[in-house]
Amino acid sequence: MRILGGSARSRRLTVPRGTTVRATAARVREALFNILAPLVAGSRFLDVFAGTGSVGLEALSRGAGEACFIEANPRVLKVLRANVVRTAPDAAARIIAADALHGLCLLASEGKIFDIIYIDPPYGRGYEQRALEIISSGCLLAPEGVCVVETRKGDIPPERVGALVLYRSKRYGDTVLNFYRYEGR
Repeated sequence: MRILGGSARSRRLTVPRGTTVRATAARVREALFNILAPLVAGSRFLDVFAGTGSVGLEALSRGAGEACFIEANPRVLKVLRANVVRTAPDAAARIIAADALHGLCLLASEGKIFDIIYIDPPYGRGYEQRALEIISSGCLLAPEGVCVVETRKGDIPPERVGALVLYRSKRYGDTVLNFYRYEGR
């Protein structure tokens, strides 16, 4: 797996062996950043259920001002840290070693706000609903921000969670990107 565009283009990312990490496919990442392109430069990016960090590191490579990663698995955290050092050594990057929902609550308690939030939870466990609830109630998303939730084909994303409304879904093979923003934006 590699960074696809920007300053770290073609740099290799390590993927941990023997874990259940499901890395976001290159085709999906490319499509995601084609859609988000006008928002990325200088943005504050949050990668939830970060795994290897491929999505947040892609954002940094393409000009995001800072990125925060939330990951709980200790083996995966080691790989994530190495990937950050390898691809974005001088970037404003923060890694939170915690369960994703706890990490979101921590960021909300710190008053953090992000322009783009990417959530890639384990499929079929309902984490996306709970994560969106925390994001909405904790005001983690900037007023003009975008929250993207990756799901598998066939999963039905919630139309609305608190003040967040689903405004776009795009399918790429078995993966679906669901885009949320605050109502009225």
